Amino acid sequence: MKAVVWHGEGDIRLDTVDDPTIQQPTDAIVQITRSAICGTDLHFIRGTMSGMAEGTILGHEAVGVVTEVGSAVRRFSPGDRVLICSTMSCGACRNCRRGLTAQCDVANPNGPLAGTCFFGGPQPTGPVDGLQAEYVRVPWAVNTLIPLPENVSDDAAILLSDIFPTAWFGAELAGVNRGDTVAVLGAGVVGQFAIASAFRQGAGRVIAVDGLRSRLDIALGQHAEVIDFNAEDPVPAILESTQGIGVDAVIDAVGVDAQRPWAGPAKRAGDEQAEQFDAERSQVAPQTNVQGENWVPGNAPSQALQWAVSAVAKGGRLGVIGVYPPAMTSFPIGEAMNKNLIVKLGNCNHHTVTPPLLDIVATGLVDPTALITQQEPLTSAVEAYESFDRREEGWLKTELTVG
Repeated sequence: MKAVVWHGEGDIRLDTVDDPTIQQPTDAIVQITRSAICGTDLHFIRGTMSGMAEGTILGHEAVGVVTEVGSAVRRFSPGDRVLICSTMSCGACRNCRRGLTAQCDVANPNGPLAGTCFFGGPQPTGPVDGLQAEYVRVPWAVNTLIPLPENVSDDAAILLSDIFPTAWFGAELAGVNRGDTVAVLGAGVVGQFAIASAFRQGAGRVIAVDGLRSRLDIALGQHAEVIDFNAEDPVPAILESTQGIGVDAVIDAVGVDAQRPWAGPAKRAGDEQAEQFDAERSQVAPQTNVQGENWVPGNAPSQALQWAVSAVAKGGRLGVIGVYPPAMTSFPIGEAMNKNLIVKLGNCNHHTVTPPLLDIVATGLVDPTALITQQEPLTSAVEAYESFDRREEGWLKTELTVG
């Protein structure tokens, strides 16, 4: 079968690999019909999340049809249309039973202390081959797969595999309450869904911060207020718009690959921290393979965290869903402590978060397909990765069609 395979930093290829097979009674084999490219995947290619094993198939978002099940899979059978959760979970351990499925005690092959197990990630997360392929083996299929109703299309379902649930989870982490003013840092596709999630969870105002005009225009279409960090310094702008108080909650949808402002009043502050940011980048990305404009690690790893802590009100809340690798140690803890902030972060508990969102999509209350900006065949995945990585205008979310 064809699959997108990681061979090293800056080196991904569309390879022909062996078809997956049932390895455990709890496995299922799924024929993929839709996959997608996520900003998380770029971390592995840029080098800002190390530990990838050569030969790992990339991707953690997919929809497909079950073709085979192991003897212990009693919930699904061949022919079922399914959504594949990005994170794997057994459904029986202590953490799964309390809804913390991203921290399943048994799904990660590295043991109960290893943390989240997700498709297409580095060695500490498994590794488990990912979903940018024609077929995939799904471990712990009973809890990792979600059945799809007939009235939810593959195109709509693909954004429920990770993006929409993660954004919703970010708003939950930030403790969004009715009437809150919420800042969303990053207006990529996760940020866009975070805006929608914050409003649906009761926010009275949402302020989106990004440096790309096309993304801010989409946020405007959701009735968010927008701040271009290349035109304004976002922290003073947020404080000014909240009468000097700050926002009630911040959702960080940026993560480690943040980019410093290239213009405007915020550029000076970023330039003054260049030495600190360079040290952080060396820490999180010890090995890179920059090729022209491609695979360039972010030049301000802790910038979003700094802005978040500075922009939130005293006693406010910060929800972090932007990806930070274990090597990242920078956080403005002194300022956060002095403001009595509540900080929550982590990987989405997909198995528990996704089903209610699937109901919202099935009833037509939300149309996630509006945020799919590109649809490419799996055979064009490498070229699509390159365009997405360069942050080309209009490249918000790329769906990969398979078969």
